[in-house]
Amino acid sequence: MSFVADLRVVLRGRDFRRLFSTRLVSQFSDGIFQFGVTGFAFFSPESQTTAFEVAAGLAVLLLPYSVLGPFVGVFIDRWSRRQILVVAPFIRGMLLLVAAGLVAADVPDPWFYGAALAVLGVNRFFLAALGASLPHVVPPERLISANAVVPTSGTVATFVGAGLGFLLREIFGGTDFGVALLLVTSGVVFTMSALVARTMDRQLLGPWADPNRPQARQALRNVVTGLADGAKHLVGHRVAAATMGAMATHRFLFGMCTALGIILYRYYFTGGDADAALRGVSLVVVAAGVGTALAVVITPYATERFGIERWVQIALVAAGVLTAALVLPFQEWGLPVAGFVLGLAGQSVKICADTTVQRDVEDIYRGRAFSIYDMLFNGMYVLAAALSAAILPANGKSYLAVVIISVGYPVAALAYRMITTRSRAKVV
Repeated sequence: MSFVADLRVVLRGRDFRRLFSTRLVSQFSDGIFQFGVTGFAFFSPESQTTAFEVAAGLAVLLLPYSVLGPFVGVFIDRWSRRQILVVAPFIRGMLLLVAAGLVAADVPDPWFYGAALAVLGVNRFFLAALGASLPHVVPPERLISANAVVPTSGTVATFVGAGLGFLLREIFGGTDFGVALLLVTSGVVFTMSALVARTMDRQLLGPWADPNRPQARQALRNVVTGLADGAKHLVGHRVAAATMGAMATHRFLFGMCTALGIILYRYYFTGGDADAALRGVSLVVVAAGVGTALAVVITPYATERFGIERWVQIALVAAGVLTAALVLPFQEWGLPVAGFVLGLAGQSVKICADTTVQRDVEDIYRGRAFSIYDMLFNGMYVLAAALSAAILPANGKSYLAVVIISVGYPVAALAYRMITTRSRAKVV
């Protein structure tokens, strides 16, 4: 079934429409916030961004999702999810006002990063509550359709929010006061999601009472044990593990591309003009978003024609070869095209990884497998930024980084082919 057809099916449910609207408003706000943080961290006219600062900024944006991700479920399964969706936006709104005040007061950056981490920590609970609530508003026979449209729609909303953030920055300016206004705008928009969530019944989204549920402290200890059990289970399901590994490799190499692109635009292409650099990076982000959206359309047909394993290999090899061709000349026009290619290839691999884990991993282990997935998805990206901080020169022009990226993708494809071929041979 196509994306549009899936969307039409699930939108027939009133409660789904309300939960879906809550997600779209919140992720639209996320786009404004992420653009504001990115502009402040990497493209402030008053600062000289280094690769180390890029790594620190990406860590602030992503580490809460990696570190908190496996543990928030313990509380999401104990607190009213509808109330989380109502209360969390107000808490986040207040934290955004604090962050805006810190920026406007020109306090040291670590104070701002601390406030941003708190904002993202609250957001992690909010997104987890949204995900856990979905089965309560969608009939079981439509859950697959809902899972097909919700993440993609949320990603599109984030890109649109980032686009609005760009336009608002052009109006407000790139000064600390302009960034503060962006953060306030994000907080106001996010608070609107609480108004949408309030239209749902308090008991609608669960969780239901369970007398056999362990105490929270024991449940937190069980998370660590569960992750280890999930990892052991994945070892026995090589195709799922290999596809997840392909996704993690892409995220690592894409993280290097991100750090490389930011520094190149900040210094090599624009000579230190922060506003011109931000416009250039914004164009790359838009191109990557178009590639990501196109992957949603292409991947179902490609996997039907080639199979998941071959399509993953094609995507990885194409990403490596085209990145070398587009980036090695170090011409500004090549980076948006490379962003499109990596958005298309990366989302293709992610869709295949999602499908393979859902298809091959036993249901009792699936949640733990996706917790590991989530940690890899964000953790590898941050790790790549840290490596980039060690190898990138001040102006970003690094043949070594491009070679690592260009070679890394085909090597990942080869390793993936060897593992999945061996796995099929064992089954035969």
